Amino acid sequence: MAQVGNEKIRLGIIYGGKSSEHEVSLRTALSIMKAVDANRYEVTPIYVQLDGSWVKGEAIAGQLPEKIEALRLSAGEPTATDIAESGQEVVASSKPASLFAIGQQVDVIFPVVHGPNGEDGTIQGMLELANLPYVGTGVMASAVGMDKWMMKTVFAQTGLPQVKYVGMLRSQWEKNQDEAMDKIERELGYPCFVKPANMGSSVGISKAKNRSELAHALGVAAKFDRRLIVEEFVVAREVEIGVLGNEELVTSVVGEVIAAKEFYDYEAKYKGAGTELSIPAIIPDRVAGEIAELAKTAFQALDGSGLSRVDFFWDEKNDQLYINEVNTMPGFTPFSMYPMLFQAAGVGYSELIDRLVQLAFERHADKQRNIVDAEELE
Repeated sequence: MAQVGNEKIRLGIIYGGKSSEHEVSLRTALSIMKAVDANRYEVTPIYVQLDGSWVKGEAIAGQLPEKIEALRLSAGEPTATDIAESGQEVVASSKPASLFAIGQQVDVIFPVVHGPNGEDGTIQGMLELANLPYVGTGVMASAVGMDKWMMKTVFAQTGLPQVKYVGMLRSQWEKNQDEAMDKIERELGYPCFVKPANMGSSVGISKAKNRSELAHALGVAAKFDRRLIVEEFVVAREVEIGVLGNEELVTSVVGEVIAAKEFYDYEAKYKGAGTELSIPAIIPDRVAGEIAELAKTAFQALDGSGLSRVDFFWDEKNDQLYINEVNTMPGFTPFSMYPMLFQAAGVGYSELIDRLVQLAFERHADKQRNIVDAEELE
């Protein structure tokens, strides 16, 4: 439902989660709650703790995350009992049932749980079962966008330019490590990047310059996921662009990540570590235009909806673009790359939230047109 008259949109924000990006999600949720127009929205915070339990707060924007932060600083991760005593409601541990109950109290959900168990289609599937409109990509796009190996397979089928890569299962690596490394050396060479296929925010990613480093990097990546991917290294600039929309897409300006370290790892991304962002990126208009078109193609290839940040490598010397990945639920604080890119394009943070909520309603309404009973055709 769009806002009708003075009726407020009941917005549920799901955040936290069982993920290494739990803290990032807290900051995102707090930012959204502080930015929404209280005259337009009634906000219900829904917090997923690290142990997987769910807690629903009062419909007061910003209140729950601040209480949680205070609890975390004083006593570590709060328990459901801690939060219940702070005036919040502990939701039943049966998550699907909980979501159905919450669905009676909200009109639309903004899920900002990053990484596995949130950005990978799991929460999106629950929202589909609950028949709730929600911000962002659907189950398939979220799942494919989370799995770097599957994403690259889709990109290859679509004809998008990308660096060479090798995908393998953890079991293949553990069964015959020498054979696995021989294949990587033969097809990619050094240096190369080793990644768990299903982790966000550069977690578990290593750069390998020789065989011993490759063995270590594969061992590290295998601790995070059963699917691993190794990518060819190219000397290139890291550039990113935001995509907004469902079928009709708009893009932001292009931004550049200038990492002080060898690559844009977790420390650089979330703790600064000397990393600089150039918005807009100082690149030729022709290159920026090509990035925008490739980003739209990638978004559509995944059947994206709502929002995504699309990351590229630009080999300036050879004037060659390579798509790196699509992030279907990028960091969303006012100081995260995606909102900053649209801010530079003239779309402010609060307006961006409004647009995403409306896109969620539009996508949900379009899906309701689908016939689910064949007898309706008779």
